[in-house]
Amino acid sequence: MKKNICIVIPCYNEEKRLPQLAYENFLRLNSETLICFVNDGSSDNTLGVLETLQTEFTDNIAIISNPKNLGKAESVRNGMHFCNENFNFNFIAYLDADLSTSLEECASLTKYLKDSITFAFGSRIMKIGSVIERRPYRFLTGRIIATIISLILKLKVYDTQCGCKIFTKELSAHVFKKPFISKWLFDVEIFYRIILVYGRDKVLNRMLEIPLKRWIDVGKSKVKISFFLRLWVDLYLIHKTYKRKEQGLRKTKIASVK
Repeated sequence: MKKNICIVIPCYNEEKRLPQLAYENFLRLNSETLICFVNDGSSDNTLGVLETLQTEFTDNIAIISNPKNLGKAESVRNGMHFCNENFNFNFIAYLDADLSTSLEECASLTKYLKDSITFAFGSRIMKIGSVIERRPYRFLTGRIIATIISLILKLKVYDTQCGCKIFTKELSAHVFKKPFISKWLFDVEIFYRIILVYGRDKVLNRMLEIPLKRWIDVGKSKVKISFFLRLWVDLYLIHKTYKRKEQGLRKTKIASVK
């Protein structure tokens, strides 16, 4: 049966953190959704928890496992490939396992993928009527990083790093075809790859940034200092690589006109 949306969920050591009830409640009411869990070489019983959940929703849950811990970028990419090759659906998204953004809100973004829009993404914008709960230090560092990323991309994007993004099936096949440079800043690469697909003159007519109604920082992970050091290295490599790709495309277009 054709599904409306596949949602890829990367999982690493989620045995005690996975909000199983939230997944169960959602799937009972949304039979047109497939959830693809990617077990990223977990050292705990994450796989067992996922398999137990799958027994109750055999038609709505798929599970794949990385042979070892590969990181979020490759886990999401593997999940996208698996879904594209094995299932029939309209849209595909990825989401964090802790459901900081709910499954319901992620699925609701499908209504924006119409006409020329092939990519939509959630944005943690604090505004009247929304519930956005982030630790103050993470909010401040996040805003600094997001501003710099926006300048590098040359796109007026408020929140590139929100873990809720949805694509048409066709676009996802292009975006997730090749491995990413960065394990954690692959979101930035996604924007670059979409720019390469459509060109800068058309890309703004192909994407939408949607303020989320609710986003709760439920994770307990601590950001290491080494991450911030690696972040700037990764940003430099990403910018350098995709700038060269864009220049190559422009030269190809100019040559074809001649």
